[in-house]
Amino acid sequence: MGRAIIGRKIGMTQIFEEDGRVHPVTVIEAGPCCVVQKKHTATDGYEAVQLGFGEIDKRRVSKPMAGHYAKANVKPSRHLKEFRIESADAYELGQEIKVDQWSVGDLVDVTGISRGKGFAGPMKRWNFSRGPMAHGSHYHRGVGSLGATAPARVFRGRKMAGRLGGTKATSLGLEVVKVDPERNLLMVRGSIPGATNGLVTIRDSVKAKAK
Repeated sequence: MGRAIIGRKIGMTQIFEEDGRVHPVTVIEAGPCCVVQKKHTATDGYEAVQLGFGEIDKRRVSKPMAGHYAKANVKPSRHLKEFRIESADAYELGQEIKVDQWSVGDLVDVTGISRGKGFAGPMKRWNFSRGPMAHGSHYHRGVGSLGATAPARVFRGRKMAGRLGGTKATSLGLEVVKVDPERNLLMVRGSIPGATNGLVTIRDSVKAKAK
């Protein structure tokens, strides 16, 4: 994995170019993040860095976590995320990661927790087709057949009605339209998962690497 940062979804807006073209963009407050911990293959079995994002009162941090931050000589953070990389030696403890590591035209993947939509039926949740809508059908928006009758049970993994949303989701290959290093803002074309003020992680796009 290459560049990465933690951010907060602010909302959506539009950006107009000089020729009149308009881009629907999502505004993300990305960073600044501090490197809190480095992990190495020799000691931890893999290479990774742990980044901290957001301010928090030091009185709300437990003593073990306060020592964790003190070891890196950084202020306590509200959020911690770990990112796997090829080599953690490229980073230093306490190093500040900012949004200016990206430029216009770069492709990124944004991961967040999708909006929770409560209990939903199989048609809305799994895009099932409906049955005939005539009065004699007796089957309109139901879940349908649940499988074999011999075991007298429903097999694990059967798509049925249930809780929709509120799960980890990723938008792939979003283009960076504008970078504002002074306000730590990153604007990407299109929508990203989650509600306003939701926590997100931004990484270099896997699609860009495939090319």
